[in-house]
Amino acid sequence: MKATITSIELKNPLKFFALSASALQIIKQLKTSNYKDFKKKGFWTTHYTMTLWENENDLQEFARSGAHLEAMKKSKQIAKEIRTITIETETLPSWKEAKELLKNGKVFVY
Repeated sequence: MKATITSIELKNPLKFFALSASALQIIKQLKTSNYKDFKKKGFWTTHYTMTLWENENDLQEFARSGAHLEAMKKSKQIAKEIRTITIETETLPSWKEAKELLKNGKVFVY
């Protein structure tokens, strides 16, 4: 199975409202997909998500469509930095482990 871990650091606290609006739509989309598990957490300007997928195809189908695709197109308007990594695993890692893994992920700086 595949897990994708993502962090987003917002440009400023007021960008939280735009993030929340996108997140609501993305979670609606997620609920109609083939995901296996999902976790989220965040505070102030730093937010994290983890999703677990049966395979790469399901992951990519979700990431490159619908509300998630629209949010990615707009991410540079709200984000200072986004980090993401996809790993092979049977279960989602702990938050402590996820944050460590993100140190080796892709980094997008805006």
